[in-house]
Amino acid sequence: MKRNLSRRDFLKLTGLGLSALAFKPYLLPNYEYFATPKRLPQFPASEIIGRVVDNNIPLRSRPTDSPDLNTVIGTLNADTLVEWNREVIGSVTQNFTFSNQRFVETPQGYVYGSNVQLTRNIPNTPIAEIPAGQPGFWAEVTVPYIDLAHEGAVFSTWLQDHILYNFPPRLYFGQVVWIDRVRNTNGFIEYRWNEDANGRGYGAGAYGEFYWADGMGLKVLTEEDVSPINPDVDPAEKTISVDLDYQTLSCFEGNKEVFFARIASGRKYDPTTFAETDQYATPATTLYTWWKLVSKDMTAGGTEGASGYSTPGVPWCTFIDSNGVAIHGAFWHNAFGERRSHGCINVTPEEAKWIFRWTTPYVSLQQSEIKLNWPDIGTIVNSTETKF
Repeated sequence: MKRNLSRRDFLKLTGLGLSALAFKPYLLPNYEYFATPKRLPQFPASEIIGRVVDNNIPLRSRPTDSPDLNTVIGTLNADTLVEWNREVIGSVTQNFTFSNQRFVETPQGYVYGSNVQLTRNIPNTPIAEIPAGQPGFWAEVTVPYIDLAHEGAVFSTWLQDHILYNFPPRLYFGQVVWIDRVRNTNGFIEYRWNEDANGRGYGAGAYGEFYWADGMGLKVLTEEDVSPINPDVDPAEKTISVDLDYQTLSCFEGNKEVFFARIASGRKYDPTTFAETDQYATPATTLYTWWKLVSKDMTAGGTEGASGYSTPGVPWCTFIDSNGVAIHGAFWHNAFGERRSHGCINVTPEEAKWIFRWTTPYVSLQQSEIKLNWPDIGTIVNSTETKF
């Protein structure tokens, strides 16, 4: 039987107190909300915090979606935060888009795992000014999310969509952004995210927007954070194997597997008609790492910079195909093990960083981007798929 959550359950579930995101769309009065500086909210106290990534996600009493069992006890909307107890294997019978059987167990119930990003709350001590002699610095989000205050005119489709749907613009756990200013607002250090990054790796698709964010949520990255992994190994001995059937990625040094991750590669169907198509398929062939960026604005559909929605601050991008296919961090889903993307190979931000550091060419923070020209190539990527 479906029940309403008590106020105590609701506050425990969100961890945000009276200003929490309720089980309905976030309603904002007007654009002025977006221009007001925001402090980090109170996050749940659990070691792992789940962030719901979409609207109308069922909270269930058991890890199953079987229609024979009325297990739905509530509905969660985007950016609701839950205490992540553990991940369990359940039974998915009604989701015809994904086949993952994973559910996240929370104190209140179970949420389908593909719809919950794994995050943590690791606040930082902000720096009071830009380091001397530097134009800015790269920073990584280490909390579930940070509310943003916009500065200047609105250009990006990303922000326009947030205004249209009355949803607060935020940075999410694992994103990497370029900071070009620091200020003290009533005793709180705030960083200004320059979305264009002065050409530092965003490329086509960036709109040059400015946003202010609570500095406690952003870790200042150092060269040590991006230092090469196992640089003493002959680069020719490093290869990546991508299995599109099983949705896995393995890094090898010679015949030794040194890294493994579940992936979300290109979907095999049209998301509008659900007909099978190769439009979004990840290519099954021999590829190589040739263009690497610390962070990038990713456009969806069409070509780079084309109209449509965009996702800024996509972290640790390792391009492996001249048509725009990249291995990169994804913070907007947890559907790893499923075909989901527009052709790229999605992994978690942490895994994307490892791959970024391990593959060649190596990229420093100061460089932030390297693009090779044929016949120069980086790490070989063997992408395979069974053909029937």
